[in-house]
Amino acid sequence: MKTMMGRRTVLRSLAGALAATLVLAAAGCGDDEGGTDAAQAGPNGVDDGSELTMWTRAPLEKQAKLLVEAYNAGHQNKVKLTVVPNDDYVAKVGAAAGSGGLPDLFAADIVYVPNWVSQGLFQDISSNINNLAFKDQINKGHLSAGTLDGRPHVLPFVLDLSMLFWNKQLFRDAGLDPEKAPASLAEYADAAKRIQALGQPGVYGTATGLNCGGCLVFTWFPSIWASGGEVLSEDGTSSELAGDIANQVYSTWADLWRSGAVLPSSAAETGPTWTAGFTEGKVGLMLYPATLLSSTPFDAGVAGIPGPSGGASTFVGGDGIGVSKDSKKAAQAWSFLSWMMSEDAQVEVLAKNKDVVARADLATNRYAATDPRLVTINEVAGKGDTPVALNFQQAFNAPNSPWLTLVRNQVLNGNGDLQKDNGEITAVLRQ
Repeated sequence: MKTMMGRRTVLRSLAGALAATLVLAAAGCGDDEGGTDAAQAGPNGVDDGSELTMWTRAPLEKQAKLLVEAYNAGHQNKVKLTVVPNDDYVAKVGAAAGSGGLPDLFAADIVYVPNWVSQGLFQDISSNINNLAFKDQINKGHLSAGTLDGRPHVLPFVLDLSMLFWNKQLFRDAGLDPEKAPASLAEYADAAKRIQALGQPGVYGTATGLNCGGCLVFTWFPSIWASGGEVLSEDGTSSELAGDIANQVYSTWADLWRSGAVLPSSAAETGPTWTAGFTEGKVGLMLYPATLLSSTPFDAGVAGIPGPSGGASTFVGGDGIGVSKDSKKAAQAWSFLSWMMSEDAQVEVLAKNKDVVARADLATNRYAATDPRLVTINEVAGKGDTPVALNFQQAFNAPNSPWLTLVRNQVLNGNGDLQKDNGEITAVLRQ
């Protein structure tokens, strides 16, 4: 994989040409109403009994509440959390940004972070981050996504990694080793077909979201990275999804679809229920969110996502969080952010909940030690990537995105022009 930290300078120049989707308020960041700049607050921020407002989107409600409750219990400052439905979040942030009404702290899906940082929605907290003794241990994908001109603006809030999960009982039934992960995409496909051949009622080899662009970038990009391929140019303005490795990924899934080993509802799946079949024990193996480990009700194996020729990788997704441009309590907000990165929060809140820690030095914490799968997830985090592009949402995640057209043509229709469809993705990235 190419290095990520250098992308931000290029994106800075692109931001000037970007047709703004949000109208920024004229009022600047800072302390003009009695607040204290975060950089002046010391390494742990200011804990003086202030009330802080914070927004997060609904998919991360559980983790957000755990973090806020733990912080509030041990600090004079109190964070007031607002959970916003996922489909309403972008519009809510946009409206608040235009009216100067953003909360003190807000989280953002990592694919939105580059755009919102470029538009000035987050304050520069680079001096605070640089003063953290463990700065080099913080997940680099999330830091990179929020870095502009070498200055990070966000920290990891909750990491969500894509991983290979398999149902150990269905592996046993199919004569597969339940303790051994498929080492390549070909072995993945073979396992899916062998489970399908069991003929168990309602059981399928694998499943995915073939009408969900976000599901597919989350789970298929890592297969490309694992075998040494790339998905975007370094500056985030060109798609590289017509290469040989990518084509092998599409071909493998097209063969799985034709063989009948893919859950049929995957063809129309737009995202809300894309993991349900596996969670219900009706799918043999699946590329699946690591955050669902704690709610998977049976013995499941976990490994990094393999590529056509092997290897392992992951999409380092989830949300970043920072201090909004409208906050007058940056120093108090830094108190929450610095605590959030501490061992107390990362281990005693997130790891205890079987979530991924955002610091490499805490990967083998005491909770992970009781479940080797957690160690695997934490270690694979360092092998993953977080793609950076200003127009990522439009190119990949949006309904009817050109990425979704490419996948459906290659896997379901079998009649797509790969170079043409890849070019359509590039066209959107360059808008």
